[in-house]
Amino acid sequence: MPRNAYEPPLTWIEPGQALPSPEQAWGPHSSAPGLLAASPDLSAMRLVASYSQGIFPWYSSGQPVLWWSPDPRMVLRPQNFRLHRSLRQALKRGQLDPGFSLCFDKDFHQVIERCSQAPRTGQSGTWIVPDMVKAYQELHSMGLAHSAELWLNGSLVAGLYFVAMGHAVFGESMFTTVTDGSKMALAMLVSVCLEHGIEAIDCQQNTRHLASLGAAEMPRADFLAQVQQARHMPPVDWGSQSLYWDLLVTLDNTL
Repeated sequence: MPRNAYEPPLTWIEPGQALPSPEQAWGPHSSAPGLLAASPDLSAMRLVASYSQGIFPWYSSGQPVLWWSPDPRMVLRPQNFRLHRSLRQALKRGQLDPGFSLCFDKDFHQVIERCSQAPRTGQSGTWIVPDMVKAYQELHSMGLAHSAELWLNGSLVAGLYFVAMGHAVFGESMFTTVTDGSKMALAMLVSVCLEHGIEAIDCQQNTRHLASLGAAEMPRADFLAQVQQARHMPPVDWGSQSLYWDLLVTLDNTL
């Protein structure tokens, strides 16, 4: 089958070789918009280099590591987060429940494992394969990957994990076993970003779910410029952060 005219040969990256510039990613008319390169390796150091350039891995078991930089990029600006009434009510109920706890980094390893096991609509498997779990756990040990968690009566019931370099925050995946659980974890992340002046949370690609929460598309060039500025800002001590209730209740509650 001939290659799509909009698809140049996919760049193969050997271990130790730098990733290409994001501008070389496949364009919107290709079969895989945003696909940039493939490699045989995935490591914490490779992740540091890729996120610094606005590039992320996304692949399935049996595939080489595929690297992506889509244009446009889906981004959630914390001030645009939509705190819908049902979510606000769930947070208020939690605030009154002594067994309810929202926190960061209590059990990153369990969060990413649970994310890898969570069912995905329209998917029979997971893209969070064992090598990816290992690499992000190494990134967590370096202080660059974190988890936002919801605990009920001593059990982890929802959470998400993300990468943070300075003020550059890149959301990855979430899971929940309770209604609005992952949204409550996201609300906590948003509140801390508001408190520290973090301007955006990367959501990678456009989905209806993300759009319903206030995320919107941004040209890749603008996104990359923002990442370069934000990643040099002083890092947040995520492990000591907590939900900023006063900031959340001021957020817009309309669609």
